[in-house]
Amino acid sequence: MRILVINWQDRQNPHAGGAELHLHEVFGRIAARGHDVDLLCSGFPEAARDAVLDGIRVRRVGSRFSFPLHARREYEALAAEREYDIIVEDLNKIPLYTPRWKPRRLVVITHHLFGATAFREESLAVAAATWLAERPLGRGYRGVDFEAVSVSTRDDLVSRGIPSNRIRVIYNGVDVESLTPDPNVRSKIPLFSYLGRLKRYKRVDLVIRAFALLDGRDARLEIAGKGDDRDRLEALVAKLNIEDRVRFLGYITEQEKRELLRRSWATILASPKEGWGISNLESAACGTPVIAADSPGIRESVVDGDTGFLVAGSDVAAYAAAMRGLLDSPEMVTTLGTNARRFAETFTWERAAAETLEHLQNAAKGA
Repeated sequence: MRILVINWQDRQNPHAGGAELHLHEVFGRIAARGHDVDLLCSGFPEAARDAVLDGIRVRRVGSRFSFPLHARREYEALAAEREYDIIVEDLNKIPLYTPRWKPRRLVVITHHLFGATAFREESLAVAAATWLAERPLGRGYRGVDFEAVSVSTRDDLVSRGIPSNRIRVIYNGVDVESLTPDPNVRSKIPLFSYLGRLKRYKRVDLVIRAFALLDGRDARLEIAGKGDDRDRLEALVAKLNIEDRVRFLGYITEQEKRELLRRSWATILASPKEGWGISNLESAACGTPVIAADSPGIRESVVDGDTGFLVAGSDVAAYAAAMRGLLDSPEMVTTLGTNARRFAETFTWERAAAETLEHLQNAAKGA
């Protein structure tokens, strides 16, 4: 098959996140099976216009903000040259409404829709534009096949007018070969961690406030990732007078991530909404429990009481209670971690790639 994927970013973009990881893990494997995969996405400073990543030919046009202005014209040029069997819109920012481009066959992969959560992440103007752009999805994508990465995302699409019989749920995967447990490196001092972008909507502030409630307990919090919310979070740590127990790691490599996950007693994700929660699954693969928000997408990546704990809403005291429970019963870290690893092994990128390829082949045939 000849496949063109359209996404706002590739995995080398400094703003890349879980959606870009999914794209490259899945379509890199599809390319390895002998299919031609191209990616049309935005550029970024010092990025080459053309590149090959994971066997995927990448074409970059415009910038993070101007990409919609360039995408259609570049798509038309590529489509005329290469005659794709199917087009894939990877919808994880503002919808491009590619049905208006009149592709022969189209599938839309959706990670999560922002809805009102956009107002927690972006400026008022950008958030309003995102919110308004999502409202006519049902009309703008009428008759199009969708792939959702979670049941929560599927339900979100249905609420916006996409028929449920046009949506196939294909869960994300995790690299269970690389991400493995090593109980010998678990930190002797209780260590909690957050891994992800430092964006306001991720609610890392809740994690910090909950950790501060453990005052008097010998524990540490390490925060890995970069983003425009770091200054605010560091100020909060200073205000709570816990600088000696909280460390900001900034960007970390894959090896450093694996080491942090193995050392942690639990990872914490308090985001009010995610497409799936890949970081939760990565933690589970390393045999580390997860304390996470009982929110759309995330709740599907944690089995409450078995692989970790789910916390309702933004209840800081409840997050602290979950952490305190592990401090009081360290053996729970091992028990939950063993269950978490077993859970993670049921999700692989090979499975996600195989199911996605089958979905695309059926869509290309009109099945």
